[in-house]
Formats: sequence, structure tokens, C-alpha cells
Amino acid sequence: MTNLNNQQQISRVEKKLRISFKDKALLLLALTHRSFLNENRSEKINSNERLEFLGDAVLEFIISDLLYQKYSHQEEGWLTNLRSNVVRTTTLSQLAKKLGFGQFILMSRGEKKAGGGENISILADSTEAIIGAIYLDQGLKAAEKFVARNFVPLIEDWVKRGQLKDAKSLLQEKIQVNNNPPPVYKTIKEIGPDHQKVFTVGVFLGDQLLDKASGRSKREAEEKVAQKVLEKEVKK
Repeated sequence: MTNLNNQQQISRVEKKLRISFKDKALLLLALTHRSFLNENRSEKINSNERLEFLGDAVLEFIISDLLYQKYSHQEEGWLTNLRSNVVRTTTLSQLAKKLGFGQFILMSRGEKKAGGGENISILADSTEAIIGAIYLDQGLKAAEKFVARNFVPLIEDWVKRGQLKDAKSLLQEKIQVNNNPPPVYKTIKEIGPDHQKVFTVGVFLGDQLLDKASGRSKREAEEKVAQKVLEKEVKK
């Protein structure tokens, strides 16, 4: 497992983020998944959940302000939809993958073996925690700079292409164009303990199963299966 107490490893993360932390412990905390605590009970450590809570609020505020200023001609509904695209799990996990810090997240051996470093929920939560850590360590301006650098190009591309809706919304529109009933999402299977449950969800058109996918929440699984169906349609 990656040891972030090693100064070289901390420096690697900072280089990817393009930020030098004053308090290195904040960066370590932002990348500590709750599963890591189970195998390190003797150490006085916490998980990144509180930083995630803060980072979620900071990110939403910054994005709201950014969109309000940048798209002053747009109505509230349009801005809300665009903000939702930015702060959703898929987008945040994509940023984490782009920056490559999934390999540095501290987690249990079991979580790591199960692919936790690529899990979109864990990656998204860590992204929010890092934004919270940046805010605490260097203030709002630094957090705004980080968010603008990493999200504005993506936002501008979405707006240019008109790609502002989530996969579920896009799939529903695509299906209902032909006067079909809307797709229905059903939970097919649930496995694992409550704190690590995995849901398998299928999307149906009438009695026809279009596809299925798994995720750490029903919402995540629904989004993933909708995306799978859309991608299959594109390849036809």
C-alpha cells in the first residue's frame, strides 16, 4: 500500500494537484478512506469523510458562482443542470483518474484488492475531500483556482457540444422519441455488508432487459447501466 508519510509520495501528489500544502497532514487525511481505519486501529487517524462533507459544499459554491458569472444570460434551470453535471460522481471520479491520485488513496487491503483505487465513488469522495483540504490549507481563492483550472475546460466543452444531461436523462429522451414508455430501473441483486454493499441494477424497456451494471449505490448503478446502453447504441 502506498505510504503517504513518505515525503516523496506526498510531493508526487502535490505535483499532480499543482499545489504545495502548508499542512501535509491535511493532504494525508483527504486521501484516507474509512476502510483504512479498520486495519490501523492503533493509530490515531481519521477518514476523509469530514473533509468530503466540507469539500462538497465548497465545490458547489465555487461552481455556482463560476457559472453565474460566466453564463449570465442563462436561466436558473440551465445553470442548475450544468452544475449537476459538474458535481456528480462520474465527473469527480474522472478528474481523479485524470490527475492519477487514485493510486495514493489509503484503504484496507480488501478494498484495494477489490479495485478501490478505480472505484468511482471512492475517487469522487476523495476529490471532494481534496477540495476541502485545499480550502482549509490555503483559503477560498486557492480552491477557486484549482476548481477553475480543472473544471472550466470540461464545462466549456459540454456547453459547446450540448452535453449537459446525465446518462439516465439522455437514455430516457432517446427511448421516448419513438413514443416508447420510459425505461424502468430495477435492483436485481444486493451483496455485501451494509457499509460495503454493491447493487446490481437492470434497466428495462417493458419486459426487455436492456443491460445491467453494478455500483456502490443504486444511483451509481443506474447511471452506469444507462451509460452502457447509450454506448452500445452509438456503436451500432
